Amino acid sequence: MNKNRCGWCAGNELYEAYHDEEWAVPVYDDATLFEFLILETFQAGLSWITILKKRENFRKAFDNFDYKKIAKYNSSKVQALLQDAGIVRNKLKVNATITNAQAFMKVQEEFGSFSKYIWDFVDGKPLKNKVENYKNAPANTDLSDAISKDLKKRGFKFVGSTVIYAHMQATGMVNDHEVSCFRYNEV
Repeated sequence: MNKNRCGWCAGNELYEAYHDEEWAVPVYDDATLFEFLILETFQAGLSWITILKKRENFRKAFDNFDYKKIAKYNSSKVQALLQDAGIVRNKLKVNATITNAQAFMKVQEEFGSFSKYIWDFVDGKPLKNKVENYKNAPANTDLSDAISKDLKKRGFKFVGSTVIYAHMQATGMVNDHEVSCFRYNEV
């Protein structure tokens, strides 16, 4: 039986699996929220499928997205990452990952968890949009602008409004499944 999916993932097994199992599913776990923040950071300027294809490589290269370890990376680790052909080798993004791990832990200290901090922006509940066609979904919103601004104020890098909106979609803060998609009412 063919399932009706959002148009952006149709025809690619990796995309479809991600769409069916992860995208827009609410994430309240700090470790997973950090993973998506890092992946979205590296995705800036690239396609999401590029990042999905390299996800396991990122996981290995960045110590399973352990922000406590990443926060302590030194220049030799940065150089090793920049030699790793399995990831996106962008010095600014690699350095931003370290900075973001440090800022992430400061947010945890202040709010008890990153999850509490980020989900407070939507009162702890996903926003459910009525997207007819994925091409008409917003790339950013006033809310992603506000979150981006607050994260930057807290020292985060590569967290522009579009990156943050993609993070909101990925972690289920916003449900932008097309209304005709089988996942729209499931998440």
